[in-house]
Amino acid sequence: MADNERLRQKIMVVYERLVKAWGYREWKPRRDAMTELISTMLSHRTTSEQEWAAMSRLWEAYGSWAAIAEAPVEGIEAAIHGVNFPEVKAPRIKETLRLIGERTDGTFDIDFLAKTPVDEGMEWLTSLPGIGIKTASLLLLFNFHQPIMPVDTHVHRVSQRIGLIGPKTTAEQAHWDLLELLPHDADILYNYHVSLLTHGRKICTWSNPRCPQCVVNDLCDYYQARQTQPR
Repeated sequence: MADNERLRQKIMVVYERLVKAWGYREWKPRRDAMTELISTMLSHRTTSEQEWAAMSRLWEAYGSWAAIAEAPVEGIEAAIHGVNFPEVKAPRIKETLRLIGERTDGTFDIDFLAKTPVDEGMEWLTSLPGIGIKTASLLLLFNFHQPIMPVDTHVHRVSQRIGLIGPKTTAEQAHWDLLELLPHDADILYNYHVSLLTHGRKICTWSNPRCPQCVVNDLCDYYQARQTQPR
């Protein structure tokens, strides 16, 4: 059996067990797309509480995307001061909003991404300052039900430990490697992401993973290697 075919079979068993363990989630957008995009830009190396507080202050200060796009960088930076690296994020947010305003004739409506081919949507989003592959793929899957595979730290760690991706595979490369293995079905990709994220937070934690409680430990390279180590 070809290695990729073996991995495709393995990843679907992992998917089925984790969805059974953590529950199947019906897809629905979490919040409007523009809020999702700018909040995700704010969230880098920042807690959820800091992200939301900064987003609230930014909106209270300016009240619209158009006004934020026209605001001085210093004003944006002051509004988002609670996040890490506000001096980096502020000019990126301003420039991103300027470019989106140009693309949408000032409406700041990016719902066109729902009907844009996923490759074109990824290319456009990642051309914006401060928007990397993780942010772009999260937006396209979570807001627009596009068949793309977002990889956060939990999805990367769990997939790597199980042996679905190589030990040296970067998080960026993992987006494409996992997408190659999984069906290009937005509901499956959504549930793979959410289930692995939950599993990574509750069982397959960075330190002291709870391997005996894991429903896929018989398939996991990391667990099997630990079992053979001298005690």
